[in-house]
Amino acid sequence: MATTCSDLPTSHQKLQGKVALITGGASGIGECTARLFTLHGANVVIADVQDELGVSVASELGADACYIHCDVTNEDDIRKAVDFAVSKFGKLDIMFNNAGIGGEAVPNIMKTSKQDFDQVLSVNLVGPFLGTKHAARVMIPARSGCIITTASVASVIAGAASYPYTCAKHGVVGLTKNASSELGMYGIRVNCISPAGLATPLSTKYMGLTAEEFEATMEEAANLKGIRLKVDDVANAALYLASEDGRFLSGHNLVLDGGFSVVNPSLDIFEEE
Repeated sequence: MATTCSDLPTSHQKLQGKVALITGGASGIGECTARLFTLHGANVVIADVQDELGVSVASELGADACYIHCDVTNEDDIRKAVDFAVSKFGKLDIMFNNAGIGGEAVPNIMKTSKQDFDQVLSVNLVGPFLGTKHAARVMIPARSGCIITTASVASVIAGAASYPYTCAKHGVVGLTKNASSELGMYGIRVNCISPAGLATPLSTKYMGLTAEEFEATMEEAANLKGIRLKVDDVANAALYLASEDGRFLSGHNLVLDGGFSVVNPSLDIFEEE
């Protein structure tokens, strides 16, 4: 069954009348967020390089959504996606820089190739920079808007991912803080979300595990027991940041990791009763 804004009473729709552009919106976190945003009354532009998937998701969501091919490392593609959203729906209220890649699963600096480093930073950091830049271009005249970027728990701790991925996600936090400092004067909020490991197609491929194996591994390492992080949790965090619920939150890195990054497991001073 297609998920449309009619499935939720208008009085409960947190993004009624809003227009959102979601990069990497054809699968994983982006797809789930696109579905949730339309459920809450938003018009959504799904931007991705996975054309078949993107068209399929947009078609399922109906008139509330549409698809555009967009390589986030290509500034012209980003410019066109932003302009398309404005021409299609009349404005852009929410920019969700979500597209990302894992790169090679290589934790050793001596074995990390410059090619992989360049590629991961190009998608995971340059992409959000371009998305933020062109979202700001149309949001500044409107003197309002919300820009969100998907970071990672690797943005706040070391040893959780490869060198290029860790560096890119740390960079996203810096980009978020810098952009929020400048764009706040125009009423534009800029935040990022740092989830722990999720069983998305990107993550499972990166780790070479099935979704169940990946979730079991993450649960074993987790601080908060009895619950597994899902893409829905990240989509709900994005909804919070994009809606009036988060209207005074800017320059913030919302770490969604069940407390994982605040505990050093080597200390191990706590005992279960």
